[in-house]
Amino acid sequence: MKKIITIFVALLTLTTTLKAQENLFAKGDVAVNLGVGLLSGLYTGSYYTNKMPPISVSVEYGIKDDVLDIGSIGVGGYLGYASAKWESAWSGSTYGWKYTNIIVGARGSFHYPLVDKLDTYAGVMLGYNIVSVKDIGTTPIGFSASGSSAIFSGYVGGRYYFNDKFAVMGELGTGIAYLNLGIAFKL
Repeated sequence: MKKIITIFVALLTLTTTLKAQENLFAKGDVAVNLGVGLLSGLYTGSYYTNKMPPISVSVEYGIKDDVLDIGSIGVGGYLGYASAKWESAWSGSTYGWKYTNIIVGARGSFHYPLVDKLDTYAGVMLGYNIVSVKDIGTTPIGFSASGSSAIFSGYVGGRYYFNDKFAVMGELGTGIAYLNLGIAFKL
Protein backbone atom coordinates (compact mmCIF):
# COMPACT_ATOMS: atom_id res chain seq x y z
CA MET A 1 0.00 0.00 0.00
CA LYS A 2 2.93 2.30 0.78
CA LYS A 3 4.27 1.79 -2.77
CA ILE A 4 0.90 2.65 -4.32
CA ILE A 5 0.69 5.89 -2.34
CA THR A 6 4.29 6.79 -3.28
CA ILE A 7 3.58 6.21 -6.99
CA PHE A 8 0.38 8.23 -6.81
CA VAL A 9 2.15 11.15 -5.06
CA ALA A 10 4.95 11.03 -7.66
CA LEU A 11 2.40 11.22 -10.48
CA LEU A 12 0.64 14.15 -8.84
CA THR A 13 3.97 15.93 -8.42
CA LEU A 14 4.77 15.41 -12.09
CA THR A 15 1.38 16.75 -13.11
CA THR A 16 2.03 20.04 -11.37
CA THR A 17 5.55 20.51 -12.81
CA LEU A 18 5.12 19.41 -16.43
CA LYS A 19 3.16 21.19 -19.11
CA ALA A 20 0.18 18.92 -19.71
CA GLN A 21 -0.82 17.72 -23.16
CA GLU A 22 -4.21 16.87 -24.63
CA ASN A 23 -5.99 14.09 -22.73
CA LEU A 24 -6.14 10.92 -24.84
CA PHE A 25 -8.68 9.11 -22.63
CA ALA A 26 -11.94 10.93 -21.92
CA LYS A 27 -15.46 10.32 -20.63
CA GLY A 28 -17.26 7.84 -22.91
CA ASP A 29 -14.04 6.35 -24.38
CA VAL A 30 -13.56 2.57 -24.31
CA ALA A 31 -10.02 1.15 -24.40
CA VAL A 32 -8.98 -2.51 -24.64
CA ASN A 33 -5.46 -3.66 -23.62
CA LEU A 34 -4.01 -7.01 -24.75
CA GLY A 35 -0.77 -7.81 -22.93
CA VAL A 36 1.93 -10.42 -22.47
CA GLY A 37 3.50 -10.59 -19.03
CA LEU A 38 7.20 -10.36 -18.28
CA LEU A 39 8.91 -10.58 -14.89
CA SER A 40 6.27 -12.87 -13.42
CA GLY A 41 6.74 -14.28 -9.93
CA LEU A 42 4.80 -17.41 -10.93
CA TYR A 43 6.41 -20.75 -11.77
CA THR A 44 10.05 -20.11 -10.96
CA GLY A 45 12.58 -22.83 -10.27
CA SER A 46 13.73 -26.11 -11.77
CA TYR A 47 11.71 -28.75 -13.66
CA TYR A 48 9.08 -26.35 -15.02
CA THR A 49 8.19 -27.22 -18.60
CA ASN A 50 5.62 -25.96 -21.09
CA LYS A 51 5.41 -22.55 -19.45
CA MET A 52 2.81 -20.36 -21.09
CA PRO A 53 3.72 -16.70 -20.76
CA PRO A 54 1.19 -14.79 -18.69
CA ILE A 55 -1.42 -13.06 -20.86
CA SER A 56 -3.96 -10.42 -19.92
CA VAL A 57 -6.84 -8.43 -21.33
CA SER A 58 -8.38 -5.37 -19.74
CA VAL A 59 -11.24 -3.13 -20.79
CA GLU A 60 -11.71 0.41 -19.51
CA TYR A 61 -14.55 2.91 -19.83
CA GLY A 62 -14.06 6.66 -19.23
CA ILE A 63 -16.51 7.96 -16.60
CA LYS A 64 -15.25 11.44 -15.59
CA ASP A 65 -13.37 14.29 -17.26
CA ASP A 66 -11.70 17.46 -15.95
CA VAL A 67 -10.11 15.86 -12.90
CA LEU A 68 -7.17 18.06 -11.83
CA ASP A 69 -7.79 20.27 -14.86
CA ILE A 70 -7.33 17.81 -17.76
CA GLY A 71 -7.21 14.39 -16.13
CA SER A 72 -9.87 11.69 -16.37
CA ILE A 73 -11.08 8.61 -14.51
CA GLY A 74 -11.86 5.21 -16.03
CA VAL A 75 -13.23 1.96 -14.65
CA GLY A 76 -13.22 -1.52 -16.11
CA GLY A 77 -12.35 -5.17 -15.85
CA TYR A 78 -9.24 -7.35 -15.99
CA LEU A 79 -8.62 -10.99 -16.92
CA GLY A 80 -5.20 -12.64 -16.64
CA TYR A 81 -4.09 -16.22 -17.34
CA ALA A 82 -0.88 -18.19 -16.79
CA SER A 83 -0.03 -21.89 -16.61
CA ALA A 84 2.94 -24.24 -16.42
CA LYS A 85 3.79 -27.89 -15.85
CA TRP A 86 6.28 -29.14 -13.30
CA GLU A 87 7.58 -32.61 -14.19
CA SER A 88 10.29 -34.92 -12.94
CA ALA A 89 11.38 -38.44 -13.80
CA TRP A 90 12.10 -41.23 -11.34
CA SER A 91 12.73 -44.96 -12.01
CA GLY A 92 11.55 -44.78 -15.62
CA SER A 93 8.29 -42.94 -14.92
CA THR A 94 7.28 -39.30 -14.67
CA TYR A 95 5.25 -37.41 -12.14
CA GLY A 96 4.31 -33.79 -11.71
CA TRP A 97 1.64 -31.14 -11.61
CA LYS A 98 -0.04 -28.66 -13.93
CA TYR A 99 -0.50 -25.23 -12.34
CA THR A 100 -3.04 -22.66 -13.56
CA ASN A 101 -3.66 -19.08 -12.39
CA ILE A 102 -6.63 -17.01 -13.56
CA ILE A 103 -7.08 -13.49 -12.21
CA VAL A 104 -10.42 -11.72 -12.58
CA GLY A 105 -10.71 -8.17 -11.31
CA ALA A 106 -12.23 -4.71 -11.38
CA ARG A 107 -9.93 -1.74 -11.98
CA GLY A 108 -10.07 2.01 -11.57
CA SER A 109 -7.56 4.34 -13.26
CA PHE A 110 -6.62 8.01 -13.11
CA HIS A 111 -5.37 9.31 -16.51
CA TYR A 112 -3.26 12.43 -16.83
CA PRO A 113 -1.43 13.32 -20.06
CA LEU A 114 2.26 14.12 -19.59
CA VAL A 115 3.61 13.68 -23.14
CA ASP A 116 2.02 14.17 -26.56
CA LYS A 117 0.43 10.92 -27.92
CA LEU A 118 1.04 9.13 -24.58
CA ASP A 119 -1.91 8.26 -22.34
CA THR A 120 -0.32 7.92 -18.87
CA TYR A 121 -2.29 6.48 -15.96
CA ALA A 122 -2.14 4.94 -12.50
CA GLY A 123 -4.73 2.80 -10.78
CA VAL A 124 -5.79 0.06 -8.43
CA MET A 125 -7.35 -3.35 -8.96
CA LEU A 126 -9.46 -5.51 -6.68
CA GLY A 127 -9.74 -9.06 -7.91
CA TYR A 128 -9.73 -12.78 -7.30
CA ASN A 129 -6.86 -15.17 -8.14
CA ILE A 130 -8.22 -18.60 -9.07
CA VAL A 131 -5.42 -21.15 -8.58
CA SER A 132 -5.61 -24.85 -9.47
CA VAL A 133 -3.12 -27.71 -9.43
CA LYS A 134 -3.65 -31.06 -11.20
CA ASP A 135 -1.67 -34.29 -11.05
CA ILE A 136 0.11 -35.30 -14.32
CA GLY A 137 2.62 -37.92 -15.48
CA THR A 138 2.84 -41.67 -15.95
CA THR A 139 2.82 -42.29 -12.19
CA PRO A 140 0.05 -40.16 -10.71
CA ILE A 141 0.53 -39.27 -7.09
CA GLY A 142 -3.19 -38.64 -6.60
CA PHE A 143 -2.88 -34.98 -5.74
CA SER A 144 -4.89 -31.97 -6.89
CA ALA A 145 -5.62 -28.73 -5.11
CA SER A 146 -6.86 -25.21 -5.43
CA GLY A 147 -5.85 -22.15 -3.47
CA SER A 148 -7.79 -19.14 -4.60
CA SER A 149 -7.76 -15.77 -2.85
CA ALA A 150 -8.72 -12.12 -3.16
CA ILE A 151 -6.03 -9.74 -4.38
CA PHE A 152 -5.49 -5.98 -4.25
CA SER A 153 -2.87 -4.36 -6.46
CA GLY A 154 -1.69 -1.09 -7.91
CA TYR A 155 -0.24 -0.26 -11.32
CA VAL A 156 1.09 2.52 -13.52
CA GLY A 157 0.96 2.42 -17.28
CA GLY A 158 0.93 4.15 -20.58
CA ARG A 159 -0.49 3.79 -24.08
CA TYR A 160 1.41 5.39 -26.96
CA TYR A 161 -1.08 6.11 -29.76
CA PHE A 162 0.02 5.83 -33.40
CA ASN A 163 -3.42 7.03 -34.51
CA ASP A 164 -6.81 7.68 -32.89
CA LYS A 165 -7.57 3.97 -32.39
CA PHE A 166 -4.30 1.97 -32.08
CA ALA A 167 -1.54 2.09 -29.44
CA VAL A 168 1.22 0.07 -27.85
CA MET A 169 0.88 -0.30 -24.10
CA GLY A 170 2.95 -1.07 -21.05
CA GLU A 171 1.96 -1.53 -17.42
CA LEU A 172 4.10 -1.94 -14.35
CA GLY A 173 2.53 -3.33 -11.18
CA THR A 174 1.02 -6.49 -9.88
CA GLY A 175 -1.50 -8.62 -11.73
CA ILE A 176 -0.65 -11.77 -13.67
CA ALA A 177 2.91 -10.35 -14.06
CA TYR A 178 4.94 -7.40 -12.78
CA LEU A 179 5.40 -5.99 -16.31
CA ASN A 180 2.87 -6.28 -19.16
CA LEU A 181 3.60 -5.18 -22.72
CA GLY A 182 1.19 -5.30 -25.63
CA ILE A 183 -1.24 -3.41 -27.82
CA ALA A 184 -4.30 -1.32 -27.11
CA PHE A 185 -7.38 -0.37 -29.11
CA LYS A 186 -9.76 2.50 -28.53
CA LEU A 187 -13.31 1.57 -29.57
